[in-house]
Amino acid sequence: MTLGKRLFDVALALLLLVPLSVLMLAVAGLLLVFEGRPILYVSERMRAPGQPFQLIKFRTMTAVEKDAGATGAHKAWRITRLGCVLRRTRIDELPQLFNILKGDMSFVGPRPPLREYVERFPRRYTQVLRTRPGVTGLATLIYHAHEDRIMARCHSPEATEAAYYRRCLPTKLRLDLIYQQRRTLGLDLWIIFNTVMTVIIPGWKRRR
Repeated sequence: MTLGKRLFDVALALLLLVPLSVLMLAVAGLLLVFEGRPILYVSERMRAPGQPFQLIKFRTMTAVEKDAGATGAHKAWRITRLGCVLRRTRIDELPQLFNILKGDMSFVGPRPPLREYVERFPRRYTQVLRTRPGVTGLATLIYHAHEDRIMARCHSPEATEAAYYRRCLPTKLRLDLIYQQRRTLGLDLWIIFNTVMTVIIPGWKRRR
């Protein structure tokens, strides 16, 4: 991460925390009242090979003792009503502002992978994770909706794992590498703008 990108991340995160802290407190209160504890979902992710960190999100699913891998249709029953709203609006990801301030993440970059993905594809992730993981990114912006459609057709853990490894992950890694080769502040701003508009306006068409 360049110094300029880091300064941009810190400045924007601090700026957003002022208005969004009220929203986050409201969401935390709603989760506590209607869903109970835990309010946050904390999961190990990798910022680089051999460098794990704890990613923070608002909890959107009923807690289970063991949870691993991608989310397919076989996990749909666990998504709560409030969780559906948080996921659709991506409000569940607001606590990642603290991950950004800590330096584990950036606003824009590849989505932080699970350890199992990094260990299974070490060569590819050694390349991809030269860029700090992000809250959004080129792969997230371009492929997220298509990935959701693929995962929605997977009704068992085995089908979800097979679809993710064979169809989703290779495409996302290619897009992450394209971003790494072409990343600029202008591209980051374009990705952030279009991510926000995609959330606000369903069916938003990305502008080049």
